[in-house]
Amino acid sequence: MATAQQRRAAPWALHALPHASLNATFRGRKLGPVAAWRGIQYARVGERFAEAEGVDDWGGEVVECAEYGPRCPQNAVDVGYLLRLPEKGVGLDEHEDEFACLNLDVTGPAEVGEHERGRLPVMVWIHGGSQVVTFGSGASGVCDAYTIVKDSCGGDTGSGLQRRPIIVVSVQYRLNMFAFGDGKGSRNLALKDQRLAIEWVRKHIGGFGGDPNNITVAGESAGAVYAHAQVVTGAPVRQAILSSGSLGLSPPQPLERGETLIKAIEEKLGAALKDVPVEALLKAQAELNINSLWLQEEADLEGWDTETGNTQALLIGDVEYESIIWRRGVEAMSAGAIVDAFDRAPELRGLYNISHSGALDFIHDVRFGLPIRQLSEVWRSAGKAVFTYVIDEANPWQTSSRAHHAIDLLFLFGGVDMSFSATAAAVGSRLREKWICFVNGEAPWARDETFAFGPFGECRGLSAGGVAARRRVAHMKALSDMAAAKIHSVFLAVGAGRVSLWN
Repeated sequence: MATAQQRRAAPWALHALPHASLNATFRGRKLGPVAAWRGIQYARVGERFAEAEGVDDWGGEVVECAEYGPRCPQNAVDVGYLLRLPEKGVGLDEHEDEFACLNLDVTGPAEVGEHERGRLPVMVWIHGGSQVVTFGSGASGVCDAYTIVKDSCGGDTGSGLQRRPIIVVSVQYRLNMFAFGDGKGSRNLALKDQRLAIEWVRKHIGGFGGDPNNITVAGESAGAVYAHAQVVTGAPVRQAILSSGSLGLSPPQPLERGETLIKAIEEKLGAALKDVPVEALLKAQAELNINSLWLQEEADLEGWDTETGNTQALLIGDVEYESIIWRRGVEAMSAGAIVDAFDRAPELRGLYNISHSGALDFIHDVRFGLPIRQLSEVWRSAGKAVFTYVIDEANPWQTSSRAHHAIDLLFLFGGVDMSFSATAAAVGSRLREKWICFVNGEAPWARDETFAFGPFGECRGLSAGGVAARRRVAHMKALSDMAAAKIHSVFLAVGAGRVSLWN
């Protein structure tokens, strides 16, 4: 499997596409069966904290789409650190622009048959990053959609893969305080940016061969939080994929909490958020250790835990060690602090014991595992299809890191060469196969099974008993029977402010 770096060095051919509804010709690139149009501006930001306006007419321009567009300014993290990649500095050198960051990449089949034109299913991908950074962009190579689209086209000649072509639209949006707002106007700007992107897809994906009525919104971690929020707020999407996240991971928070945060930053700056340079706003966030953010409460987010929107099907699951991103923060706690935290709900002691590892298990269960089970039941009760999965294949570069948070990105996109590990490569191939199947509207596995990817390269369906052998199902049942406020109190004591992508 070629790496993203090797693909960049490969002889991509220019690939021009006249587009009627956008009144433009997009000059992208083509390599083998895949074409990519990168950095297409879907909306414009007029001023800081303003709602964006969609871009729907290019006035007959020839638009150069061979290179990735800029992302939102951020205090970037080395994506390779958490993913244990041999290459360091991944994602640290990407171009940033506060006002030109609302762009997207369209990756799809280079050749679309007449019987396929306007009928290709579309996956809109929303990246993660704790709502503050871009974790795994196409530009970094980690979430380059080339391989999953190539696989959907039948792979390489002679691969034997069935042709089920899909289009992947990867969205850039505002992040950190540029998305949070200053409390004086619109809030949750990232969510609004993403909705503009989805509306752009609805209006214009037909010009790339896609079906505007067959959209799957998908995301990982914070991207899954946003994808879930898009469903809840009525986005015109047919299906959803929530990988390692949901609004259960990061529920909407009261406006007062946001006001307190904004006040603290303005006191640090000695000025209004709207008036300071980009660099100053980023520096203040770094000095205040703002490593994650949240959605703020709004009317259309109410009832998020029971709303299934316009979707007909849900694909949802987790990896075995989600709570790794809290590891350093939890391990820095004293034994006494751990005891005090679980004293808030003594019945949890018998489940998780009084230890750092027990606290990490609790975080995984309450923020990932339990929401998966609750949301699955909500969708099933609404008469909609639900497909659950677990990913247990360890990081091939450092197996002691287990199947940790975000490892699924490496398997799903195949953007980093894992051919040195036959088991990891096998899991990646199977994961893409199943995702492609789902995006095409097919059942990727039996609904009464949970599909397991790994460990040791083995991929198969699990019965309820098989799932219980891999996840703390009894613990999560006990959590579901407890008062939510009590559980939340313990989570605040062990988890609040301790999350970091530097783990």
